[in-house]
Amino acid sequence: MELRAEPYGSAVARPLTDALAAELRERYGEDGAGGEPEPSVFAAPDGHFIVAVEQGRAVACGGLARYDECEGEIRRMYVAPEARGRGLGRAVLGALEAAARALGYEALRLETGTGQPEALGLYTSAGFERIPRYRPYVNDPNSVCFQKRL
Repeated sequence: MELRAEPYGSAVARPLTDALAAELRERYGEDGAGGEPEPSVFAAPDGHFIVAVEQGRAVACGGLARYDECEGEIRRMYVAPEARGRGLGRAVLGALEAAARALGYEALRLETGTGQPEALGLYTSAGFERIPRYRPYVNDPNSVCFQKRL
């Protein structure tokens, strides 16, 4: 497996992010995918987007965006169904944590949902602690938010 930087919205990343949006709609209904982020939020100097590639095929992805001056936000984490259970999500998350440290972030935050037990387990086991819902998720009962000090 190779982890490599890839622009958000590229031909390599787009099938994964489209599959993520479809899965979120399936789990949470038509509004479940949320809005499409601007590709620039994942671009240098404040962000980073990576794709995991196995045998020439993109199978996982995740992004880092600036939340505020001190914190980054993990967004668009996804592992293709056929590649789950092999540690790819953990590898992507670890690479994003390393990128956040390199960019000088002191902490990371993220949002996931009550209908994503795999994500809840990953983030908890990776040392993220549950925090109150933050904007724009404050009033979303399906949202679960986490933070980790770096």
